[in-house]
Amino acid sequence: MSVDSSTWPSLTVAGQPMSSPLKDVRALSRQMVGHFVENVIPCGTLPVDAISGDVTTITRTCLELAVSMLDGQGIPEKVQRLQDAAAGWAREGVPIDTIHHSVHEGFQMGLNLVVSSASIKDYDSLVDGAHMVVQMLDMITSAISVAYVRELRAVVSEHHTAVHTLTSALLGGHSTSTMARECGIAVAESYAVVAVAIPAHRDEGNPALDKQVVARRKLRRVQAELATRCGNSALSLLSVDGGTILIPSTTFDNEGLDTLVDKLSHAAQVGVTATLVQATPEQIPDAADQAHELLDMVQRLQAVPGMYRFDELALEYQLTRPGPGREYLGSLLDPLDEHPELLETLQRHIGNNLNRQRTARVLHIHTNTVDYRLKRIGQLTGFDPAQPSGLWYLRSALVARSYRTT
Repeated sequence: MSVDSSTWPSLTVAGQPMSSPLKDVRALSRQMVGHFVENVIPCGTLPVDAISGDVTTITRTCLELAVSMLDGQGIPEKVQRLQDAAAGWAREGVPIDTIHHSVHEGFQMGLNLVVSSASIKDYDSLVDGAHMVVQMLDMITSAISVAYVRELRAVVSEHHTAVHTLTSALLGGHSTSTMARECGIAVAESYAVVAVAIPAHRDEGNPALDKQVVARRKLRRVQAELATRCGNSALSLLSVDGGTILIPSTTFDNEGLDTLVDKLSHAAQVGVTATLVQATPEQIPDAADQAHELLDMVQRLQAVPGMYRFDELALEYQLTRPGPGREYLGSLLDPLDEHPELLETLQRHIGNNLNRQRTARVLHIHTNTVDYRLKRIGQLTGFDPAQPSGLWYLRSALVARSYRTT
């Protein structure tokens, strides 16, 4: 913020410069810091070195700036000093609300000192002084906020780059011990390797909106929720349509992982589908390939969003491997080629975990119609979807069929 100080008069109170009570900057800053520790709750929770260093620095700088402005002197170098300090606080994690609390509390104390000897004769000077105080607060708050946020963004960007580098190394099977030390991120003993699919948000199809902006906002919400739930422990490579997340195995139990996917779906405002394979750091490349192959299979089955584990779908996964068994199973649904509504009903019914009501709702038909179509499927294929053995063959046939033409 640029302010022309050459137009400011030197203000007086009771015949003395208004800045007189603030001249002993060193002693007054110590007094103010003691007051902050006693009365400003965030300051009281800071480490001793932060109070003696950071808080004292900002107090002294603000006092010097106030004295200069009240005396009509230049201030640019003091504002720059304030910005440099704010950048350091951002990097060291000093809360910005603590900084602003200290600034305003200090201004209140300083103003009380300045007006303590004022009389009615000083009315005009006090009005001018009040205007100047507002300018000071505006200048200081803006300078601190801009520098703090700019530095915080740089810190976040550095961490994001470090996470990206380490995650890429783990997924690529490269040595990570040296890289982890350089990035400042510890490598866990084992990970939940999670492949994630994020569908398009409904607004991405709205011609009146920029679909890229909508997609990026969806991704930022997912990343923010992941950071909220996992802190800095999760490593991820995500795009607007999904990606890979590496979560230390000790972070969540099975229920916690299911909840995480639910929370990510809520944040994305679409149903997120994820598949999981456990792995040591050395096993991550193969585990990631396996997790994404499993995710592809789950999507081909049009399964409902949620978390799917390898041990739950190991048999179906094996059916995706090339060979005569896959070809035979894929051919079992050939009788449905002339009845696409029956094939779609079977896909939806299995994808909906055999929930007749949900299948009927998705297909916009009555549940009795669902029952009729399932019966016809049994008649045409020879496998009754109402029987466990028939359902197994039909589900396996759907998996195999989806790979037959790829």
